[in-house]
Amino acid sequence: MPGTILQATELAKIYRRGTSEVRAVDGISLQVEAGEFMAIMGRSGSGKTTLLDLLGCLLRPTSGQLAIDGRSVIGASDAQLATIRRERIGFVFQEFNLIPTMTAMENVLLPLRYGPRRRDARRRAGELLELVGLRDRVNHRPTELSGGEQQRVAIARALVNDPAVVLADEPTGELDSATSERLITTLRELNGERGVTIVIVTHDAGVAGATDRVVRLQDGRVIADVRRDGRGFERALRGEPSTNGHRPRVWARLGELLDRARSR
Repeated sequence: MPGTILQATELAKIYRRGTSEVRAVDGISLQVEAGEFMAIMGRSGSGKTTLLDLLGCLLRPTSGQLAIDGRSVIGASDAQLATIRRERIGFVFQEFNLIPTMTAMENVLLPLRYGPRRRDARRRAGELLELVGLRDRVNHRPTELSGGEQQRVAIARALVNDPAVVLADEPTGELDSATSERLITTLRELNGERGVTIVIVTHDAGVAGATDRVVRLQDGRVIADVRRDGRGFERALRGEPSTNGHRPRVWARLGELLDRARSR
């Protein structure tokens, strides 16, 4: 049976600037089940990318707990975190991060250089490029590919190590609407047919609306966590105050003040 693949408990990332501090992620507890297709939403500065980087072990938390496949990664060495990223997590970045001097095939093969050698590496990379519709573009360099094609190369690269979870940071941010729709369809197919867990950071309600669960952040905290079949899904997409137990800080503070007034 599928289990919990990512488990964050009171996770926090605090940046200190002189005597002040910025709580980019402020005590978030979040559980991601294997096989989920979900979105993390929020305005710029809400903590979306920081949370994604924490979940992907690219950043170390200031406090809190994080477990992957039920095992804590808090206190793991840099080498251990690198192994976790290589073996369990695939990343899709907004800027693609392709090597301009390498072909599509070479870019997809790149992660395999840093792990155990696979005899079937080129076959595996070729299958993934065909899966994302780039069978005829394997020998093209990034400058010879459209933005959508580059993003699909990035997806193939993220999958080459058979990761358990793919973390995508604004994967449609540089794409037109038609290409964005095709990309999300590809991710949906990978999720449905291969069972890959996919977590997408996005500000686009159209992209988030194609997923099965939306987690919305504000000021580094979760203010909504709603599944498609639950109440408040459309409200979460629009960024309206949630009624499912997660409230923005300002609303929570107002409730505290009202409660105090009533008790006097």
